Amino acid sequence: MSDIDQDALDAYSRVVSSVARAVTPQVASITLRRGNGSAVVFDDAHLLTNAHVIGSGDSGTVTFSDGAETPFRVIGADPLSDLAVISTEAHGKEPARLGNADDLVVGQLVVAVGSPLGLSGSVTAGVVSALGRSLPVQQGKASRVIEDVIQTDAALNPGNSGGALADASGRVVGISTALAGVGLGLAVPVNPTTRRIIDTLLVEGRVRRAYLGIVGVPAPLPEDVAARTGQHAGLRIVDVVRSGPADRAGLHTGDLILTVAREEVADAQGIQRRLFGEVIGTPLPITVLRNGAMVDVFATPTELPVG
Repeated sequence: MSDIDQDALDAYSRVVSSVARAVTPQVASITLRRGNGSAVVFDDAHLLTNAHVIGSGDSGTVTFSDGAETPFRVIGADPLSDLAVISTEAHGKEPARLGNADDLVVGQLVVAVGSPLGLSGSVTAGVVSALGRSLPVQQGKASRVIEDVIQTDAALNPGNSGGALADASGRVVGISTALAGVGLGLAVPVNPTTRRIIDTLLVEGRVRRAYLGIVGVPAPLPEDVAARTGQHAGLRIVDVVRSGPADRAGLHTGDLILTVAREEVADAQGIQRRLFGEVIGTPLPITVLRNGAMVDVFATPTELPVG
């Protein structure tokens, strides 16, 4: 091995070990009657974990990497984002620094800290393999999709769920999830939308969602439209739920959504960011490209049912 290769490996090891030292004390193992997982400290009395880790449980035990234990209770969970907030007694741990997954790029180094298979304080490293993945989940009797998921080749196994995915600066940019199974590393992004969900869970214990009843995929705009609007992508509707808000508003399969509430939309996450509780029952202006023409409609979202 050349000196250059050795220097590169040494630099890589220093980064990973530095992140591990900083983040490991901020990640706990959590135990419930039905199983276990991991959680990340984000303030003096609260930790962030996965909704699927909590399930229907309402309490359990938190164990930190130094062996300290404390009981916790569930404050709230949001199955659609697979996030949950739990509360403990004052634990004396320094909160994790939350980053912004919107700034991640494919190939970037990330470090996962959690409790895979019950082994607390475990550290793995890898890179961001892909961004913007969709993760199908079962919510009661209904199937939902968690949008904008991070894919990584850092090894994640059952028990890692709810743990931290951190960047090279030790900022938590994702909450790991093993929902997809062993061998595929996925994490729910930490970004402005996530922070809004966390704040809502802290105050209300749940997240009310608005519902339009459409399924879409990102699609480029025609060159002439892109030149005229300055927008380069939209969301192509591939399915409209019969009798849903979008159907009643006159949206059709094949329409290319450009804006919702006068804000540009380029993917499903762009719409979901606008579909929180406050817009339920409020007419939303939606602009679509249909057969080469701009069409404006008003759709009134209903509340997304739970379960």
